[in-house]
Amino acid sequence: MTQLAEYIKMALKNIWANKARTLLTMLGIIIGISSVILIVSVGNGAIGAISDELNGIGKGQIYFYLMDYQDKYYISKEELIEIRELEGIKAVAAQWYFEGNTQTKKDEFDVSLVGTNVDGLEFLDAEYVKGGPYTEKDAEAGKAYCIISEKDALKLFGSTNVIGMEFTVTIWDDYEMEVMVTGVTKSEESSVIEELYADPSVQVIVPPEAISAATGYDLQEDIADFYVLKEDDAEGMAVCEAVIDYLEAKHHCKDEQVYNYQSFDDQMAMINSVMSMITFFVAFVASISLVVGGIGVMNIMLVSVTERTREIGIRKALGAKTGSITIQFLAESAFITLIGGIIGIILGVAGAFVLSGLAGMLNPAMKFTPKVSVSTVLLAATFSSFVGIFFGIYPARKAAKLSPIEALRRN
Repeated sequence: MTQLAEYIKMALKNIWANKARTLLTMLGIIIGISSVILIVSVGNGAIGAISDELNGIGKGQIYFYLMDYQDKYYISKEELIEIRELEGIKAVAAQWYFEGNTQTKKDEFDVSLVGTNVDGLEFLDAEYVKGGPYTEKDAEAGKAYCIISEKDALKLFGSTNVIGMEFTVTIWDDYEMEVMVTGVTKSEESSVIEELYADPSVQVIVPPEAISAATGYDLQEDIADFYVLKEDDAEGMAVCEAVIDYLEAKHHCKDEQVYNYQSFDDQMAMINSVMSMITFFVAFVASISLVVGGIGVMNIMLVSVTERTREIGIRKALGAKTGSITIQFLAESAFITLIGGIIGIILGVAGAFVLSGLAGMLNPAMKFTPKVSVSTVLLAATFSSFVGIFFGIYPARKAAKLSPIEALRRN
């Protein structure tokens, strides 16, 4: 142990004696390690932010849709009510979308009109800052109550105190529907997803019965697709199978693949997998610089062996064994890469936070917190030392194999 400590002391002394050269040698390792740490931390942070946001939008949602559009396979409002009673289901809703426009005292606005039943409001998971949602009784009575976000309330009226206010929505330039605001939902801060899929129109949510009354179309007579919101503790596949089994039994089409589904949770798993693969690939490319850095360490150690042949010769003449010389040079190369790795880790972590901070400053919607993985940091530190040992083996062995007479004669 005392001998090993002496080797380490000698290695550190030689590193310190050639500070400038050692620092230049470390640059490849520093750049490689910091790049990997930065990319993985930023990538994991971005993936986490996007996943959290998407989960907030659609976690637990399952979309069911018709694949064979024969009249006998369409779904009725009554069947949706029965599906709602199946085990593990929290809400069931069909949704209809219409384009329109409205004119207020402020300006004329495009309108994205969404018709959905009361269960559909469960999917919003919204916090009401003013008023509240319309009820099943309101919907069945055909009342044209609507829900808008506080952002859209400000856009339409310049205020969020709009409960009871009315405005006219023109659908397809053919039908007019006068709606009254019954609830204003809280608008979240701009986010990555909102920036990517920003909709400039005003979104107005109304009961489907109100749209039917205005247009004359019975929206709930033939339903081709709908959404299910499962309970938090329900198993997604079991819910999907239960709904499909119910529909196939009801419409006498067992195993005919008339109905299909898409699970949001499955889609999220696939998205996370793809994003993780991209992060891994970019980090792998960045890690190539570690190999380049390792080659730089080997070159410098070979130069060091050439410069110190006399020292090696004297030590071997005094009885130093081949293993001792090997360990000394291996320790030196390992410490060069280890120190470079530690500096790279510090710069990588700092760079990740600086980069995410700059992204947030340039666009608040892009703000996220990088996730620094302890396992990644430990792996980076271990790998940097391994690089030093691996690329230090050849110079160390070359130094150890020098004969004392030859080494002394070279100088």
